[in-house]
Amino acid sequence: MKRYKSLIRLFTHSSLVAGALLLSTTGCKNLLEEVPVSQVSSAYASTPNGFESVVKAAYASLREYYGREGAMTLSVFGTDTYTMGADGSYKFVNQYTSQINAQLDITRDLWNAFYKAINTINVALDAADGIAGLDETIRKRRIAELKFLRAHHYFILVQTFGPVTLLTKGNLLPNKEYTRTPVKDVYAQIVSDLESSLTDLGTPTSDYGRVTKGAAEHLLARVYLTRATDKDAMAADDFAKAATHAQNVINNYTYSLLPDFAGVFAQGSGEVNSEVIFATQYTTDPISNVGTNTGYNTTTTSNVTINGNQTHLYFGMEYDVQAGMMRDIQNGRPFKRFRPTDYLLNVVFAEKDRVNDSRYKKSFKDTWLSNNPSKTTPIFDTSKSSLKFNAGDTTIFIPGYEMPLAERAKRPYQVLVPSLYRPNLFPTLQKFLDPLRQNVNYEPGSRDFIMFRLAETYLIAAEALIKQGKPAEAVPFINAVRRRAAWPGKEKSMEITAAQATMDFIMEERERELLGEMHRWFDLKRWGKLVERVKLYNPDGGPNIQAHHVLRPIPQDQIDRTTGGLANYPQNPGY
Repeated sequence: MKRYKSLIRLFTHSSLVAGALLLSTTGCKNLLEEVPVSQVSSAYASTPNGFESVVKAAYASLREYYGREGAMTLSVFGTDTYTMGADGSYKFVNQYTSQINAQLDITRDLWNAFYKAINTINVALDAADGIAGLDETIRKRRIAELKFLRAHHYFILVQTFGPVTLLTKGNLLPNKEYTRTPVKDVYAQIVSDLESSLTDLGTPTSDYGRVTKGAAEHLLARVYLTRATDKDAMAADDFAKAATHAQNVINNYTYSLLPDFAGVFAQGSGEVNSEVIFATQYTTDPISNVGTNTGYNTTTTSNVTINGNQTHLYFGMEYDVQAGMMRDIQNGRPFKRFRPTDYLLNVVFAEKDRVNDSRYKKSFKDTWLSNNPSKTTPIFDTSKSSLKFNAGDTTIFIPGYEMPLAERAKRPYQVLVPSLYRPNLFPTLQKFLDPLRQNVNYEPGSRDFIMFRLAETYLIAAEALIKQGKPAEAVPFINAVRRRAAWPGKEKSMEITAAQATMDFIMEERERELLGEMHRWFDLKRWGKLVERVKLYNPDGGPNIQAHHVLRPIPQDQIDRTTGGLANYPQNPGY
């Protein structure tokens, strides 16, 4: 299978973000071609090769968001399911303090990265119709891909910030005249871009990594589902359209659920399987992970910034200083940033349900094997006073329930039970671990970040049907996901009835299936539940969260570079 990669370091030239492109098409992650280009002008996009290069630059902008520390902080952290661990620079985002303000770097960098990408896209779209020698089928397909990417970026921006500047033409000269476009109009452009892209996008091909019609329909379903809940933008048929597009993805393409939930995240030559609809691509080759330094966590080598997929860093506990252990590549570099809430562990993944549902066991790592047997302390398990290990012995086990003290005492290793959970010791989400990194301290990971997968499509269809008062029609979509999640022989026990197909159920089922995959903050916002659920289930965020936190602050940089400042580019309320 051919894999499509765009390898890019972005610079600004005459307001066109494109230059210094390292562009490639790859086969199974083998780099075939490198074409360095610098001092790019708008004319470059008007040639067939230049146009293709700029399209690839637009794809690379996805790596400014998916798998990045800032975006993970803004989408996973500060919700009902994840609070703060022992370490991290952005605890205040979880705590909803006054440090979430117009100077916040992770919102500023998201804003700048996506608007640079949007300008790249707009310049390419402006040039597309006048490119001599460009095959007409390719031209139409690339235009459709660019429209998808522009729609995606605006969708993230409008959910995050509310009214944002809507630009559909490329800026080739400095400009300070900007306004905030109403949410309704931004959504109209998003829908228009996606709907129009469907005509010319292909179905999945060997040119893996490019946008397909299935990806566009999945995003459209999510957009309609979200717009339907926005009082400033909603249309009466949004839920119906969300259900239709989701069902189209399920029925009209070649996607299928993998038989094993854990298989979705099995690491190999990229997470390429029948369930993945669209992904942000990474690689083990450091050159392939070159990107812009947008302020998110990066590794810099020889003045080149290497961004890789860094989700492996943020969900881990402090295993590496415990008895019998030291840091290794297999178990990851634990930043101890995102800690599961009690609600996640005890309600979403209720102990009584785990006999049927495999997703708790397959989502969380529960066993560590000794790689440093001479280390005998520290000991957190109160059932024992001393430990002795041989290499490969179990050193830590997390049973997921309060194992009695007497039973723990019989085990020749430490047992981490819920009463012993703390900010540095907690269940570790394992779906993002990356043992293919170069060394124990290397941060850029090589996993593709799965943006859209079929299990979510099923849940989008179900939610849209429930919202239309059709729970019986939603049940088959929910049950398809739950049967796949069942332990062998437990499939029937995992099925639900129409009476159980409620929004409360969907709110928990999405997290059982999609935990950590950059959905939760947006889900809670869409449901109008962010403030309520953070107050109920996130003890660190609950005391401070307020109604205005359903939007992030407009970056001060944007206000300052707009003529008239706040008068012409007002800040979101509460900031």
